[in-house]
Amino acid sequence: MKNRPVLTAASVALLLFTAQGQANSVRHYSANLDNSAWQMSEENRLTCEMEHKIPRYGKVFFQSEASKELNLRMKMEMRQLPDGYGVSAIESVPPRWQPGESSYRIGSMKLYKQFDGELRKQLAWTLLKELEKGRYPTFFYSDWYNNRDQVAVSLSSVNFRNAYDEFMTCVNALLPFSFDDIAYTVLNHEAESEKLTLTSQRKLKQISDYLQVDSNLELVLVDAYTDSLGAREPNQALTEQRAQEIEQFFIERGIDKTRIKTVGHGEDRPIKSNDNELNRQINRRVIVQLTKPSPIEL
Repeated sequence: MKNRPVLTAASVALLLFTAQGQANSVRHYSANLDNSAWQMSEENRLTCEMEHKIPRYGKVFFQSEASKELNLRMKMEMRQLPDGYGVSAIESVPPRWQPGESSYRIGSMKLYKQFDGELRKQLAWTLLKELEKGRYPTFFYSDWYNNRDQVAVSLSSVNFRNAYDEFMTCVNALLPFSFDDIAYTVLNHEAESEKLTLTSQRKLKQISDYLQVDSNLELVLVDAYTDSLGAREPNQALTEQRAQEIEQFFIERGIDKTRIKTVGHGEDRPIKSNDNELNRQINRRVIVQLTKPSPIEL
């Protein structure tokens, strides 16, 4: 005799909703075959975002950002924010046209008073993979406005795959570094040469790539320094020239000149003593700083 499938809270809620059109004590929110829509809401080399509307409930967003590491977060934007603290169970529920399949638990999400729900990393990826399989990740929690009710919120896999393919194509094209990785960058020159070291050339290319896709940057500051060998005036002129070369590098790649400010400091402000070549190489540097506008205070 075959074992009967175990009915979880998720499958019971779904069966009740299917058989009666509504659950007796479970309010179920989910897009149906007619209104289930997934779409890209942001798509560039800095951010990939895919959204899904849940009628009468809110929206769900999956977002990945440029970074050294692959990342993902899911944000559940609720029309009515929690009025207390709790935990939502998450189960993977089969669609109605697969009656022989069982539901299973995949995790939980903490609920915070007056905050949207959020999942990060592994669990957010798990939800995407369950959707890719055609299943319905469903969130179950007690209603904070009516303690007699349970709430079930399902992400529909209907019309998911095309948007998912676009999303993953976008994720694979994200820059492999973030703003924080290049916001303050020190470039060094080779000994007795105007040429940047190979490491510094790679860093400069990264900054250039970032500047081309982020139009929200307020200013690019380029500060150049040298060691104390030679006379002061030629050293001052040398740092001004090096700063201007970096500026020209950015301009040639389409960066507006008005967004760039250069300063040559000559041999002032050494960070090491100039008594050996290693220290002098450290002092021969160009610092590139990127700044963003301050958040508007309400």
